[in-house]
Amino acid sequence: MYQRFIDDSSAGTSSLVAMTPDELQSSSLKSTMPKSMCEKTSTLRFLHAKKKSGREYTVSIILICIWLFCTIVLMAKQERKVDDVHQITLAPNETKTQIIYKNYMPNTNKIQLILAGAFLPDYYSTLATHFFNIWIEFEPAEDYDMPSKLGLKLEDIHQSRNITQVWSIPIVSESLVEVVPEMHHNKIFKLFSNVTLHGDTRLCMNTTLSTNFPIALTYDLFPINTEYGIIYAALVLIGLYILIITEVVHKSIAAILAATMSISILALLDERPTKDELSSWVDIETLLLLFCMMVIVGILSETGIFDYLAIVAYKETKGKIWPLINTLCFFTAIVSSILDNVTTVLLMTPITIRLCEVMQMNPVPTLMCIIFYANLGGALTLIGDPPNVIIGTNKDVIASGIDFTTFSLHMGAGLVFIFITVNLHLRFIFRNMQDLKFTEPPNVTELRQELAIWQKAAYSLSSYSKEEGVVRDKLLRKCKTIFSKLKDTLKGFKIDVLPTERLQNYDESIKDFLNKENPLDKSLLWKCAISLGFVITLFCLHSIPQLNLSLGWIALLGTLLLFILADHVDIECILGRIEWATLSFFAALFILIGALSELGLIEWVGKQTEMIIMSVAKEYRLSVAIILILWVSTIVSSFVDNIPLTTMMIKVITSLSQNPELELPLPPLVYALAFGGCLGGKDLIHILFSHNTIITWIKHIFKGMEH
Repeated sequence: MYQRFIDDSSAGTSSLVAMTPDELQSSSLKSTMPKSMCEKTSTLRFLHAKKKSGREYTVSIILICIWLFCTIVLMAKQERKVDDVHQITLAPNETKTQIIYKNYMPNTNKIQLILAGAFLPDYYSTLATHFFNIWIEFEPAEDYDMPSKLGLKLEDIHQSRNITQVWSIPIVSESLVEVVPEMHHNKIFKLFSNVTLHGDTRLCMNTTLSTNFPIALTYDLFPINTEYGIIYAALVLIGLYILIITEVVHKSIAAILAATMSISILALLDERPTKDELSSWVDIETLLLLFCMMVIVGILSETGIFDYLAIVAYKETKGKIWPLINTLCFFTAIVSSILDNVTTVLLMTPITIRLCEVMQMNPVPTLMCIIFYANLGGALTLIGDPPNVIIGTNKDVIASGIDFTTFSLHMGAGLVFIFITVNLHLRFIFRNMQDLKFTEPPNVTELRQELAIWQKAAYSLSSYSKEEGVVRDKLLRKCKTIFSKLKDTLKGFKIDVLPTERLQNYDESIKDFLNKENPLDKSLLWKCAISLGFVITLFCLHSIPQLNLSLGWIALLGTLLLFILADHVDIECILGRIEWATLSFFAALFILIGALSELGLIEWVGKQTEMIIMSVAKEYRLSVAIILILWVSTIVSSFVDNIPLTTMMIKVITSLSQNPELELPLPPLVYALAFGGCLGGKDLIHILFSHNTIITWIKHIFKGMEH
């Protein structure tokens, strides 16, 4: 794609840093332009040095076709009209009717009913003694020759016929009708016959109560055909995963495109959702929590605490490699349980790289260990990992009694054994100490880092003004100079030969590192500690019923407190560090999952899972459900992003727990999903990546932090 030389935004890497020495030596910035051409043209060619390949052109054409399809459909189709809500009161021993088709029978075979009233929750349905019954019947017109159409006897001409089964819903007793909160039920009726006849099609309903029973009724005469909707939804979801795995576009753009595509499919089926429906699908609680924690971490990084901790870690471990790695990993796990693990890795990366530089170590193995422990620490709490945030803010999960403390206690018991296993596994993988050493001379590494920083600075400037254009051209010329110097340095260098000067100046590097004056902003650090202490304390007290604050509100209040205390902090600078791409990715996923639910995919996945669980004996169903959810979420999240997986699976496990036939408690399913989603977390992909790709990713993060 364009801008590949400076920054590949779709993959999150710098192409030049990603080059191997052979590729770097063979590459050149050839220019066929005359020297008399303006310098600006030269720098633009440097910026867009790599042209699109045939594969990239193909991807662009496909994405444009998808965009064109969405544009045409959304322009042609209107938002669906909100169905009228019919307020009906059923008297005792009375069958109420509501005509939905006048003078003819519907030419569709499905009708969707949406009910709201004093119904019993599903988990109390076995205790019900009273029921609400509803069905659809057809009464032929008196002047219509029905026998010739259906072969009925003359005496049956004007008799009403049920064209659906009777739907019985458990309801509360007479004394609770006006007390209990409203419950909603949704069902699609399949009609027995679709022969077009003259007559009235009507809803019939009654109750077994001895008092009046009010309900709110809405019906859709042309619901979505879920048989086709499931296929369309599956194709959209597969397409999203393909875009995320191949990284042809940024995952946020992929999610927005998939969400738009799913809405276009709904519009094509005459079910285009309204703006209010779209906004209701977005979980504002989750977005608020993530945003506030990003702000707190952004201000915390200004204190210099992480450089200080790097020096302390080195002194305490006396420069021994494995004790130092274990200290970094243990600290990463603790921080990741409070902050989200992506932010933790971003903060730990400069510490790790700085320590590895002074110890002449390759940072790749150490950072791989940190990634593992960040995932483990993030799985401990409801705020440590984005999938856990999605789980912890779900209303059904909250209603089941899972709060911050309960979740951490249950997850901590299992994570103790996983910590030990992972530590032994990593010691076995890196049992050869040479795997922790550099394979490049320090001057090459320094040139790569310096070039990456200059590239980042150049790319951050636009050409909107003359002054910015001049500065950008100067930065790009500097990049050219460093690039040429790097090529000259690599000439004659072979990867398998360790330079003799690698161990030189080692003592001086250690001395400079330990004697470095670290400007620790203690005042700002105390303010951050007060804010974080407030947030974490209320998180732990979240289970108290009198504390009417959600996790999002707690984080927001903590952020406001920090803004008040640290009034000298540059707000625009802090907001510039917010991962807006991550937040937009979450918002697009929420809309996507809502659209997939409308198309019937979520319900279909739940039914398939239910069939597997129902196929075993009753005493083994919970064990099978836990194993199934754990391993499916672990394996799938090892290859694809665990955020869309968790967003979809949380709907599946809540529907399973609400099924009265399965009798599955929700908390064990929640913990299984949390373990699978967090511990899968694409770690398998990180292991399979080549070292060069991991170095690229590390350098990209490091240059971002330095810039």
